[in-house]
Amino acid sequence: MTATATTVAAPASRAGGSRHLAGTGPLLRLALRRDRVMMPVWVLVIGASYMSVAQSFAALYDTAAKRADVVQTTASNSSLRALYGPVFSDSLGGLATWRMIGFGGAFAAVMSLIIVIRHTREEEETGRQEMLSSAMVGRRAPLTGALLAALTANGALAVLVTVVMAAYARGEGESGDGQFAGSLAVGLATAGVGMLFACTAAIAAQITENARLAKGLTAAVIGAAFVLKAAGDAASADGSSVLTWLSPLGWAENVRAFAGERWWVLLILLAAIGVQAVIAYTLAGRRDIGMSFLPARPGPAHGRLGTAGALAWRLQRGSVLGWGSGFLVAGLIFGGLTEGAADLVGDNEQTREIFERMGGQQGLTDSFLAAMTGMLGMIAALYVVASVLRLYGEETGQRAEPVLAGAVGRLRWAAGHLLIAFGGAALIMLLGGLGLYLGYGHRLPGILGASLVQLPAIWVVGGLAVLLYGLFPRAAAAAWAVAGLTLALGWIGPAVNLPQPAMNLSPFTHLPKLPGADMTWPPALILTAVATALVAAGLTGLRRRDMLT
Repeated sequence: MTATATTVAAPASRAGGSRHLAGTGPLLRLALRRDRVMMPVWVLVIGASYMSVAQSFAALYDTAAKRADVVQTTASNSSLRALYGPVFSDSLGGLATWRMIGFGGAFAAVMSLIIVIRHTREEEETGRQEMLSSAMVGRRAPLTGALLAALTANGALAVLVTVVMAAYARGEGESGDGQFAGSLAVGLATAGVGMLFACTAAIAAQITENARLAKGLTAAVIGAAFVLKAAGDAASADGSSVLTWLSPLGWAENVRAFAGERWWVLLILLAAIGVQAVIAYTLAGRRDIGMSFLPARPGPAHGRLGTAGALAWRLQRGSVLGWGSGFLVAGLIFGGLTEGAADLVGDNEQTREIFERMGGQQGLTDSFLAAMTGMLGMIAALYVVASVLRLYGEETGQRAEPVLAGAVGRLRWAAGHLLIAFGGAALIMLLGGLGLYLGYGHRLPGILGASLVQLPAIWVVGGLAVLLYGLFPRAAAAAWAVAGLTLALGWIGPAVNLPQPAMNLSPFTHLPKLPGADMTWPPALILTAVATALVAAGLTGLRRRDMLT
């Protein structure tokens, strides 16, 4: 008996490591199949952002003198450095990297957190992971499959960014070795930041109780990284601040693509990825499916959730407060940049035209403020989509059924969440406008009015999300594509001078460019009416269809 036991135990011991990863291949293929649309869209949008910025810079700063002037202006303007970082090279490749590396890394981080959370904590929350784990699936296979899916997306992004930047540098006469080295550094730095936050999301998926908290925690870390980088870059013109080095986004900019690449900085990214991956795998091996290291707190003995609206507020208050705080900080940063807008533009008519296309043809300061409030509005559209789609999460997670089983109708249940979505958008835009005023120091009524005039367009995007959820719930995630399209049109369209019919696809295009321009009520009222009709149609569909199971 002893010999037999020893003989059986030995292979089991040797196979111990591999059995924890059993089923990784099928889970990876499943993840790639489920994300066969989302992943390419994210990769292509980020890659297109690099391309559009590179092309616009080639047109804006077509002489060495203009490029040198940008470098000098940025070095002496702490507000600009806080937003974009320091400039390390006056080449076109260096300028494009300066403008995009921080935002590109942040977008890659958001893409990665969505992928990882979707295939880990969301699978557990819906109960699908428990069903899959009843087959031959190892304990760490779901986490491995999710991280490999994120690696696939970031690898594709690295290749695309490298190719885009190399083609751009080649077109502008950069040397062959320099163009490839700089382009590769940009691609690897962007993808490296994405994978770092993929591992951060993997840790958050282990310690939190649901996907919403995991996404919120990871997003907060990304936001903190951006704030640290902004504070460090404002304090130092060469990226040497301690605060900059505390941020992974600061590591990406300190790779210094097209400016004597620091390849060793990529080793810091790689080491941080490895440390976080070890932590995530350790945590994954020490908890049961569906459990977390931060369990849900019990509510008070005598609860105050007597209405559907109170329940919706309890579920979404953290999101509202988080977005509001972020908008207040963003407003402070943008407001601080307002005084430096004239220095940034200088005598460059093409840059002035971009600001005018974004914010109207009034004075440069008003154009800049209008452009910033418009940008905040387009970002707020992401909030309203996330808040509306909380209804879908409650329904598919089977948490809506116990509520609807009581004396609560579907419309009343949905109205609670929609009040938080649409009213919350107004709150965060007010906070963003307040931040702009505090950063700029002048014209409080005008800035608040410019912020609030964005609401009809934000509500139209939210109304489309309600329509999709009510009529076509399994396609509700397409609302993210709508919000992303409006953001891309508003951010990239003016820089590349897209035709007006394409710009008109965004509801934000039709709003008056406040402050500075005259307030025209018909476009705002029409957009509000459209949003109301979309919400009404979506709620009608929700009332008539079967609930998802």
